[in-house]
Amino acid sequence: MVFGGEFTLLSIYSQSVSTRDSVPKILTQQQLDDFREQGFLSPVDVLSKDEAMHYARRLQDAEREYPQELNAENRNNPHLAFSFLDELAHHPVILDAVEDLLGPDFGLWGSVLFIKEPQSRHFVSWHQDATYMGIMPHDYVTPWLALTPSNLETGCMSMIPGSHRAAIQPHLETFHDDNILTRGQEIQEVDESAAVDLILKPGQMSLHHARIIHGSQPNRSQQRRVGYAMQAFMPAGSRQVLGENYWLPIRGDFMQPNFIELKRATADMDPVAVGERQKANDNWASILYQGASRKRAY
Repeated sequence: MVFGGEFTLLSIYSQSVSTRDSVPKILTQQQLDDFREQGFLSPVDVLSKDEAMHYARRLQDAEREYPQELNAENRNNPHLAFSFLDELAHHPVILDAVEDLLGPDFGLWGSVLFIKEPQSRHFVSWHQDATYMGIMPHDYVTPWLALTPSNLETGCMSMIPGSHRAAIQPHLETFHDDNILTRGQEIQEVDESAAVDLILKPGQMSLHHARIIHGSQPNRSQQRRVGYAMQAFMPAGSRQVLGENYWLPIRGDFMQPNFIELKRATADMDPVAVGERQKANDNWASILYQGASRKRAY
């Protein structure tokens, strides 16, 4: 499955800046230019170290209390069922940065917890997010927030600068046991010498384009690596072409044909929140595994 299409985020970026008299909310002009050229931006400060530790502890508490709802096979869309993760998905620094990149009208498609346990063999192969998501055009942005240190030892993300300018590359579906991705999808010919490692302290985030080639290595440290990806924020006009058109409106006017609005979590695991997350996860599974030779539990 290959989605082509031109690199149109540049035009959206230009429009979003010009409509606000060229004054970004939070990002500098240099950061905006870097994102346009490289396809990613890192690091951006969001939380203090203490705040990041607070959210990391809340996550661990939730994992202990709801082990069936937060585990290695159930980490998609937790913002729909847990209010503290909904808080992070609506953090003003994150949203202001997204607005600087996408303009004032956007929604959230989903979220994923990317957790690597100490001394784990789990990795993320070289891939492009837009490959199986069914969102057109590819004008969306994923903030990736570190709640624990994300560095070379813990298995941080690495990006191939400028690779977002090309179309979706062929992906081999490996279903490798240690690959965190749904299909173990992998781009085989990547110039790894060009890779840039995104080192993040707790409370810092990176932002990356839907077509940037990226991946990460195993966690060889003695501590847990916890990343929270808001995957992804979509500008108004985005279309879901493979499944139901579920969105969580975030800012501005995000109304569109066949739009199905998701509800925000008001308390951890309340019945409405649980139902919203299950609905979104079922839709994700039908989209992300469409045409796959097999299906995993996540």
